[in-house]
Amino acid sequence: MPGGRRGPSRQQLSRSALPSLQTLVGGNLGNGTGLRNRSSNVVGLSALPLSALITPEPVRHARIPELPLDSSLLFEFLLFLYLLVALFVQYMNIYRTVWWYPYSHPAASTSLNFHLMDYHLAIFITVMLARRLVWTIVSEVSQSSGGSLLRYVALIAARLSLLTMCGWVLCWTLVNLCKNHSVLNLLFLGYPFGVYVPLCCFHQEGGKSQTPPADCDYPADHHQQTDLTESPFFRPRDFLFLLRENLREQLSSPPHMPTHTCPPHTHSHTPELIRAEVEELKSDFNRRIKEVLFNSLFSAYYVAFLPLCFVKSTQYYDMRWSCEHLIMVWINAFVMLMSQLLPPSYCDLLHRSAAHLGRWQKLEHGSYSNAPQHVWSESTIWPQGVLVRHSRSLYKAVGAYNVALPSDVSHARFYFLFHKPLRILNLLIWIESSVVLYQLYSLLRSERWNHTLSLGLILFCNYYVLFKLLRDRIVLGKAYSYPLSSSSLGLKSQ
Repeated sequence: MPGGRRGPSRQQLSRSALPSLQTLVGGNLGNGTGLRNRSSNVVGLSALPLSALITPEPVRHARIPELPLDSSLLFEFLLFLYLLVALFVQYMNIYRTVWWYPYSHPAASTSLNFHLMDYHLAIFITVMLARRLVWTIVSEVSQSSGGSLLRYVALIAARLSLLTMCGWVLCWTLVNLCKNHSVLNLLFLGYPFGVYVPLCCFHQEGGKSQTPPADCDYPADHHQQTDLTESPFFRPRDFLFLLRENLREQLSSPPHMPTHTCPPHTHSHTPELIRAEVEELKSDFNRRIKEVLFNSLFSAYYVAFLPLCFVKSTQYYDMRWSCEHLIMVWINAFVMLMSQLLPPSYCDLLHRSAAHLGRWQKLEHGSYSNAPQHVWSESTIWPQGVLVRHSRSLYKAVGAYNVALPSDVSHARFYFLFHKPLRILNLLIWIESSVVLYQLYSLLRSERWNHTLSLGLILFCNYYVLFKLLRDRIVLGKAYSYPLSSSSLGLKSQ
């Protein structure tokens, strides 16, 4: 009514009756964080921390069964057997003959030109391919303890005899190769070792490595190895020390498998523990990938490439088929090593650590201007959907738990690779299935006897690898799809 008392306007009512978002979430987080309004000013209010008002959803881990894994000795024997078959196939592709011609016009009396083969080169390649098997046998013998003194002396004598025999055969073949071939061909014999030294010995990850906490269960001598690479320049004399330490570790104890301990939610240093554990797992994963890449390329080089370097200029062979065989050997060796060095239990370990790490999504400037924005703190477990500011950029929490550094690309890469536990296994199955299908297609279209025989031999080896991968995928798929109960919360290590 005109002249009457007016009630509060709609704008005043909304400002006075409804509590502010800063009061609900907490303006002062008690750990250096704050809340930003539309004018980008930090509002400091005496409120409870964000983790006390918004509790992150507990991380649940699936329980996977213990899948059978080949022992080190059995795997090295199967890998060596596969490489020998692949080497025989490559020699068959190079030195094949047309042995089915009638004897009135005989092109050859045997299926292969054995007189053109260099037996010293074949023996040298066989010894180089057997290095992992020999080293595994020596390691197994060295790790066996107990028994009488006579048994211990016999084991030491057998180990020295095996190493001496391999060294003598290697030297004998090298001497004969030096007599019959040029220096350029001899340089191809040791090329992989020239690549291995700068790749795996002088390139160390010491710049970003952190001291692992006690809960990560890493051996004490691991700290001594990481301290060796703290200096900005890696001195050559440290290379000999690394070789001696690696020999001592491999002869004294088996390779250590990292463990994951789900931290308690009330621990004040939980984010630091999670980030330190991720750093150690990243270093261990990179070491395994480096070992897979080198050994797969090493196997393909000595099996399929080195025999081509010693072929005489007058010898004809199918270059396309030999190069295709080289690629197939590398892919198959890569998949076999990946499935052995990255077993399902190890991938599950990486998945659990990635679930606790979380990920941040970088947003564009100007987006979510009306939403509360907090200053990122390294001692806070951030729930999903929270907006934080770090290094003049805006980030949004993606995971259920988020303790990763928003600007650290390696943390985002670690979460992308391992937040889905079957990602690596699916990739290996896709690679191996593609190889098998392509080889089956090539087998149907093959017209030469050496192509048919080589594809048939290689396919038998690939079937075994594909069978193991599909078996693990079926079992793990059912295990991860099983509904999680409250007893499988990520409060302790499963």
